[in-house]
Amino acid sequence: MKTLVILAHPNIQGSRVNQRLIQQVRNHPEITVHELYSSYPDWIIDVPREQELLETHDRIVFQFPLYWYSTPPLLKKWQDDVLTYGWAYGSQGKKLRGKELLVATSIGGRQEVYQAGGRNHFTMSEILRPLQATSNMCGMTYLPAFVVEGASDENQLAQAAIRYADRIRQRTAS
Repeated sequence: MKTLVILAHPNIQGSRVNQRLIQQVRNHPEITVHELYSSYPDWIIDVPREQELLETHDRIVFQFPLYWYSTPPLLKKWQDDVLTYGWAYGSQGKKLRGKELLVATSIGGRQEVYQAGGRNHFTMSEILRPLQATSNMCGMTYLPAFVVEGASDENQLAQAAIRYADRIRQRTAS
């Protein structure tokens, strides 16, 4: 399955977690890694190029660190610019229908704080709901999110990276 990983990290060189995850999948023959911040330092997105990338892949992965309960700003701009009416959604917008969307995000703390009664009051599933709604609008299959909590040691991070690569390569993610 051809997979496009859209990496949206404003400082990937300074990221221990996202850098390790992307290193684990970067050289797989069926996976294309597309770094938004290095591709568009001026934030001027080449919409036809992005749409072509999406059309030529079966599974799309949004990989990003959770920023204020949302995506980093360039990924949001990318969505606004690329996922257009008549192309991604609407009566004629069927280019993403049947493709899969996997959200892979990193959080600074433990997942236990993301629950009713926890410090953040909402589950990760609830926080990521706008991306699920986007997937639904585009006729995509939304896969359960891959969430990496703040990996405190290298062994924990290495195990998370292996699980990430396995998850991306699964025929049907669970």
